[in-house]
Amino acid sequence: MTIATLVCLVPKLQTPMYFFLSNLAVVDVMYVSVTLPKLISILMTQDNRMSFSACMTQVYFFSLSAAGDIYVLTSMSYDRYVAICKPLQYSLFMSKGVCIALALGSWLVSGINAIINVLITSLLSFCSTQNVNHFFCEQRTLYAVTSSDTTSRDILLVFQNMYVAALPFLFIITSYVFIISAILHIQTSEGRRKAFSSCSSHLITVIIFFGPIIILYTKPKSEHSKEMDNLFSILYTAVVPMLNPFVYTLRNKDILEAMTNLARTTISFLME
Repeated sequence: MTIATLVCLVPKLQTPMYFFLSNLAVVDVMYVSVTLPKLISILMTQDNRMSFSACMTQVYFFSLSAAGDIYVLTSMSYDRYVAICKPLQYSLFMSKGVCIALALGSWLVSGINAIINVLITSLLSFCSTQNVNHFFCEQRTLYAVTSSDTTSRDILLVFQNMYVAALPFLFIITSYVFIISAILHIQTSEGRRKAFSSCSSHLITVIIFFGPIIILYTKPKSEHSKEMDNLFSILYTAVVPMLNPFVYTLRNKDILEAMTNLARTTISFLME
């Protein structure tokens, strides 16, 4: 939330890159708020009960934040592609209207996807008391414990994974192929260093976000598969959103400078 607040308050940070970063920060706040409070409650009280409506609420907001994270990261990759590969046309391709359209599109598509997930999951039949071997209501886990036929939903889930995760990831990879190619054509080592440093934080975030997801969905089934699934789920629902702010603040002089100036202003105001 500090990052989102800084982007709103500091004029120097009101650029396309930081605009998308503030959206990513908001998504990450939602991401951890969907699952971790309930998990902490279970650990502290040993009460793992959850109502059906609460479970569907979790499905909605988890789907919204997960897809939102992916689409915002994809928008950021496009921003970095334009900045490095088409620097003279940056203000044209990344105008305020384009940035707002990309952000709104990310939230809109994510919201529609979340509504679809809730609708197709809420129509399944469950026992009045059903044990779920997970720390939150995740679609695949719910499909495993329902008494309904989920064949059509499994097929739909494959298509969802394609347009929510696979295609955006392919777009990001393609963007970085062009970005790396453009960086290698820069004649000076200082120019290459500056160009790469401008997109390194985003690249690190993409790797730590998609890494656990790719492993989770591509690893072979085994005897301890469910325990490993839960472990990787913890990584991409808790650890990754926690790391994102550190990646962008510790490697970013503008953010660090803005945080320092805001802290000094706040202290001066309080002392007066």
